[in-house]
Amino acid sequence: MAQGFDVTPVLPASALRLLDASLSYGSKRVLDSLTLDIAPASFTAILGPNGCGKSTLLRLLGGALRPSHGRALLDGADLAALRRKAVARRLAYLPQNPIAPEMITVRELVARGRYPHQSLLRQWSPADARAVDAALADTDLDGFADHPVHTLSGGQRQRAWLALVLAQQTGIMLLDEPTTFLDIRHQLDLLELCASLHRAGRTLVVVLHDLNLALRYAERIVLMRAGRVAAHGDARSVMTEDAMRQVFDLDCRIMPDPETGSPMVVPRRAR
Repeated sequence: MAQGFDVTPVLPASALRLLDASLSYGSKRVLDSLTLDIAPASFTAILGPNGCGKSTLLRLLGGALRPSHGRALLDGADLAALRRKAVARRLAYLPQNPIAPEMITVRELVARGRYPHQSLLRQWSPADARAVDAALADTDLDGFADHPVHTLSGGQRQRAWLALVLAQQTGIMLLDEPTTFLDIRHQLDLLELCASLHRAGRTLVVVLHDLNLALRYAERIVLMRAGRVAAHGDARSVMTEDAMRQVFDLDCRIMPDPETGSPMVVPRRAR
């Protein structure tokens, strides 16, 4: 991916917080008594086995779901009390498997990232066009801008949705498995872009399945198991061999990544 995007946040980085937050669907408790702080300008990866509540946690942090008990806060304000458009100017959320309207082009999809900045008094502007062009360039989609989204490959569609989030230009980005469908080169490019956004002051929270990519790029790790936060902190303190056994039922070794020095998970052979 190109690296020409203006990574300077439009808004100051903000803080997210869950206070004793639980979520139930009927009688089923999905998240249980979560208290979690996401510091401003941090890069956090949420990790855990399938079905542990990672995506649901991200939706709570983004205000897409309301806790059944407890509170979700953005800069101290209850997310449930904030207007959605006001939240969208400060926080961008990319869910798993989003669905594009039929026959929409890539440029039209990405332009929807500018909607939170529109009003009766502020319609489409040259600044909006520049934001869309930059987002397309940074996701290597400028050559596909006029293609219908449904004609793209899975990886290209994933990058189109990421471009929408980039065009939104918020201080916080919540990304749910953004590397899905991407080949290894584009996975690395995407996470390098995330790292550059983080260095410029944005707050990123990303759900990932690849443990070693998460450890290479994220400075903070949230480990989840069965709807609870099993551990939260810097990568070196959280990602231990004992934690891998408890959270993933995985027998492994933790050693330095030879490229970056960050922790690296090396599974042992099954016996």
